[in-house]
Amino acid sequence: MRVYYISKRTLNTVMGVASIIFLLAFLRAIVMPPAEPVVNPIYYGNTGEQAVALMINVDWGEDILPQMLDILKSKSVKATFFMTGRFAKKFPELVQRIAQEGHEIGNHGYSHPHVDKLSVEANQKEIQNTEQVFQELKVQWAKIFAPPYGEHKAHVVEAADALGYKTIMWTADTLDWQNPDPETIVKRVLGKADKGALILMHPKECTLSAMPAIIDGLHARNYQLKTVTEIIQ
Repeated sequence: MRVYYISKRTLNTVMGVASIIFLLAFLRAIVMPPAEPVVNPIYYGNTGEQAVALMINVDWGEDILPQMLDILKSKSVKATFFMTGRFAKKFPELVQRIAQEGHEIGNHGYSHPHVDKLSVEANQKEIQNTEQVFQELKVQWAKIFAPPYGEHKAHVVEAADALGYKTIMWTADTLDWQNPDPETIVKRVLGKADKGALILMHPKECTLSAMPAIIDGLHARNYQLKTVTEIIQ
C-alpha cells in the first residue's frame, strides 16, 4: 500500500487558496445587490372582495359575440374582452361596440402564436402590433395581456411587463373549446367561483347558452361581476 504525504508548504498553499475563495464569495454576497424579483402572471383578483371577473379571449367567434353582448347588456354586466390584433382589424365594428358598451378591452397578441416559442422581441411585437390596431380604431384598452394558449414562460411574462402589461391567467376555465354541454360549463364555473376569481371563456355556442345561468348563479351567491382591471386592484 502506498502512502502519500503532503508537504506543509503545499498544505498551506491549498488552505490559502480556499480562504481566498471563501472570502471572495462572502464579499460578493455582501456587496452585490439582491436579484430582481421574478414577475409572475396573475391567477386571482382581490380575494377580500365578493367579486369575480368574466374574461373572454377572442380570436374568432364574430357570429357569437353580438349575442354575448346582448346578454351582458340585458344583465347589466361588464366583462373583459382580450382581443387579438388580427381579429380587431378584421371586425372593427365589433371591437368598437364592445368599447362603446363599457366593456374592458385587453391585449391577446396579434396573431395568436405559441408565445413560449417566440423571443422577447417577437412577443413584444405581437403586443405592440395589437396596440396599433386599437389606436387606429380609437378604442381604449387596458394594460393587461392574456397570452395565447395560456403559455407563460418567464420570458413571455417579462416581455409584457417591460411594456407595462400585467399578464393575466385564470382561476376557473370553462374549457369551452372542447364543446361541452352548457350545463357542464355552468357547473365548472360555479364550482370554482370564489372571491377574486378570473373566469375564462371564449365566444362559443355552448358558452353563449351557458352565460345567462352563469351570471344568474353568480348573482344568486352575491358575487359582483367586475372587469379584470377592477378586480386585480
